[in-house]
Amino acid sequence: MKLKKLTAIISTIFLCAAAFAVNDIDLLEKGKKSGMTIYWDSLSESGMIEKNGHQLSFRNGESIVLLDSLKMMITEAPELRGNQLYVSKKFLDDSEEFFNQKSELPFKVGAILIDAGHGGKDPGALKTYKINGKNVTIQEKDITLKVSKMLAERLKAAYPGKQIILTRNKDVFLTLGERTDIANNVKVGENEAVLFISVHVNSSLNKTSSGYEVWYLSPGYRRNVLDKSAVDGDENLFPILNSMLEEEYTTESIMIAKFIMDGLQAQIGKESTARGIKAEEWFVVRNSNMPSVLIELGFVSNEKEALLLNDERYLKKATLGIYNGIAAFITHFERSQGFTTIK
Repeated sequence: MKLKKLTAIISTIFLCAAAFAVNDIDLLEKGKKSGMTIYWDSLSESGMIEKNGHQLSFRNGESIVLLDSLKMMITEAPELRGNQLYVSKKFLDDSEEFFNQKSELPFKVGAILIDAGHGGKDPGALKTYKINGKNVTIQEKDITLKVSKMLAERLKAAYPGKQIILTRNKDVFLTLGERTDIANNVKVGENEAVLFISVHVNSSLNKTSSGYEVWYLSPGYRRNVLDKSAVDGDENLFPILNSMLEEEYTTESIMIAKFIMDGLQAQIGKESTARGIKAEEWFVVRNSNMPSVLIELGFVSNEKEALLLNDERYLKKATLGIYNGIAAFITHFERSQGFTTIK
């Protein structure tokens, strides 16, 4: 999500005082009674609380919390003891005061950037097969462009108020850096998110490999998604806030991947194999400062699947699957006021 300028005026005394908070309230138990929805990631020891269309992001042992991805608040740090999260009365009071505020602007997806993999002098994966007695070379760059253009048309028709952007709309070569630069320079309004969808086709030395899959950036990969100029004051706050926003992008990317995988399964699941969602450090994904996924539609190295990928009917079905997944994410994202989570 796009961040406002964050103002950080923090006193050392206040931070030290937070360390001596009396954490004797079970957050999960109390939160449920108070109408909060609480999500917790045990690996990163971070969580989110949602109520009244607002979200509060927090981490174990840290007194800084992120509010609606727009600003921060200092409160008393939550504490993980065993498998239970405990907080102080002040933490709950501060949280409730925030949740009772009226939302200034609704969260929405402002732009969707569709990246057709390869192009121009870079054909991507390719394989030649005999079709109707003629040798036909099936190229990744052609498949990705067809699908990306069809996807853009569907999205433009369904969401006239959103920016639908193609990194390329013809057979031209773009470097990986140029693709991510386009994505990172998309201008959207306050409280608007940008989604990055990269479309590709697979290949393998194993000719029996087949199926479609959706990739997101590995949660273990560290990147800067927050501009340092957005944080005034204590420079030590930058890694904390960057990490919080980074984890939010990862959560959103995983959710987009799940929705797209479901959409593809519904449309082409009877003709190809679902290989699931996976984590990897692809260049276009790790260098895009936004929720990002990379879709592999199938294997051109598998003759049966290559013929499907050369079939307009099949590509239209695959495109519809991707579109349905994106639409499902948009609906969830905008109804939940920008709050996403993995259950």
